[in-house]
Amino acid sequence: MLDATNLAAPPQRAIRPPNAGAGSDASLRKSARDFEAQALGFLLQPIFATVDNSKSAFGGGAAEAQWRPMLVEAFAASAVRAGGVGIADVVYRELLRQKNGAQTPNMGEAQS
Repeated sequence: MLDATNLAAPPQRAIRPPNAGAGSDASLRKSARDFEAQALGFLLQPIFATVDNSKSAFGGGAAEAQWRPMLVEAFAASAVRAGGVGIADVVYRELLRQKNGAQTPNMGEAQS
């Protein structure tokens, strides 16, 4: 029988503030796409949580429920690779703006 009481807690990782001057454009673009995939995953979770798989060909069950978050994550990543919904572009522009030394937050001002 598994006993989780004797398992050691994972080491805590320090949260580092982003370095505004660091990061290539490719790494900023990747970060923006990763953020969009995570956001889409959060939006897709409730959709998959409400599907009744008990009458499907595979029958649902505990194993399917365990793997569902990974499936949703894969769907979200695939959607981003196919062009996404535009979140990554906005995040990328904001990351570039911060990298170039902008001190004030972007409050939605029009792009010129």
